[in-house]
Amino acid sequence: MEHRLPAERSALHGAWSASARPVITVEPGDAVSYESIPDVSWGLEPPTTVESPRRKVEPREPGPCLCGPVALRGAEPGDVIEVVIESLRPSAWGWTYAGAGMATAEWNGAVGVGEAPLTLTRWWLNDERTTARSDGGWSVEARPFFGTIGLAPARESADGWTARACGGNMDCRELVAGSRLFLPVHAPGGLLSVGDGHAAQGDGEVAGTAIECMVESARLRLLLHKGRALDWPRALTPAGWVTIGCGRTLDEAARIATIGMADLIQELTGAGRAAALSLASVRASLRVTQVVNPAVGVHAVLPVEAITC
Repeated sequence: MEHRLPAERSALHGAWSASARPVITVEPGDAVSYESIPDVSWGLEPPTTVESPRRKVEPREPGPCLCGPVALRGAEPGDVIEVVIESLRPSAWGWTYAGAGMATAEWNGAVGVGEAPLTLTRWWLNDERTTARSDGGWSVEARPFFGTIGLAPARESADGWTARACGGNMDCRELVAGSRLFLPVHAPGGLLSVGDGHAAQGDGEVAGTAIECMVESARLRLLLHKGRALDWPRALTPAGWVTIGCGRTLDEAARIATIGMADLIQELTGAGRAAALSLASVRASLRVTQVVNPAVGVHAVLPVEAITC
């Protein structure tokens, strides 16, 4: 069955909660078709200048603009929800800010924009949404994805900007259409929320923003794996298998991503721990997911052929 979920005000929120009332409840195997999700700043149109007001959702809440939550019937803590990202179409416009306030103060200071005023770069996508061109003349390939996709943690309230073991603001550029994301369930129903549309982003998201955009449409299918232990998100993507870690430091995030990759290789091959880590050392790559959020991220990428040949 397919469920339509337009991004009306009642379906938008800015924080996570295990007690949030789902906007819809779906059965395992159902698809959810999202429509017109505002950008991360609740925007409904592109900015023209840093100072100029623009049309946004009213009223708004603190935090990023998230759509959901969607409950999956039968999902309980200790299960895993598989999110199949079947399609995602960005809006025809996007924007990138750099400067004060767009990343942590420590990072902005380290890269020389700690006191710099905000600078706006505007982007326009072609009709096919394959290429984005900036008002400064740059051209990049569009690789749209949700910067934020995750389940509710086992808390009454949790910050919408911070990624955690059940997902959230991961900003992983590999989670494009065709990916299958596996998320551990921490709250009854799972309570999936998505948002923070990105038309394109490099690993690191070093300015604090990607090409931020609305999401015109997206289609996700939800599957349930009962009693399947998983500590942190993992995904099967067009780039290969991905394991994700987030933490206070890149060292902590890298450790979590590496543990996740070794666990995955053991599950897929039956290898011992040392052998799995050896294969990870030879074929997997650690990449900085993002360095600008309250919890920084690292993801490990392993080509599929590395464990099928």
